[in-house]
Amino acid sequence: MAFNITGFQGQLALGGARPNLFQVTINNPVDPASTEKTSFMVQAAQIPEATLGQATVNYFGRQVKLAGNRTFPDWTVTIMNDEDFQIRDGMERWSNAINGLQSNLRSPALATTAQYKTNATVTQFSKTGAPIRTYNFVGIFPVTVASIALDWGTNDTIETFDVTFAYDYWQAGEGVVGQVTNALFG
Repeated sequence: MAFNITGFQGQLALGGARPNLFQVTINNPVDPASTEKTSFMVQAAQIPEATLGQATVNYFGRQVKLAGNRTFPDWTVTIMNDEDFQIRDGMERWSNAINGLQSNLRSPALATTAQYKTNATVTQFSKTGAPIRTYNFVGIFPVTVASIALDWGTNDTIETFDVTFAYDYWQAGEGVVGQVTNALFG
């Protein structure tokens, strides 16, 4: 195929999706009040990945590869920290309720997986502000609330911290923020 700028422009008719037009909503079962603030303070995230495993069978000196089970690697978001520490506190309390820092016990309020697991969404927006793709994380819970770096030599930045979540699976679709319609995967 020869170089064809007009053909290229025709294929990129909408100008390409922008990585800075997104919103994350994480429903914290321990601190529901932080859910709305989280939507504004998540600075970085990813559209999730899914890996399809493979089983290899040897036959007459050749490897035959067969599709295996799907796995969903942990998902990490970067959150800006405000001086009220509301989101940080909520994530720490959620993690602590799952397994106490001192007690090594689960909080009775989160005794079942249905009580400590929740859902989260990441929504990609168009340049006009319309939601164009939503990913719904099902069965999400924090596995790491990372450290916050402190430094006397850092003046003009806002603190951030990462939270890594495990989850059961994700669904993708188009639609309204927080909802998944036309799900591609079930």
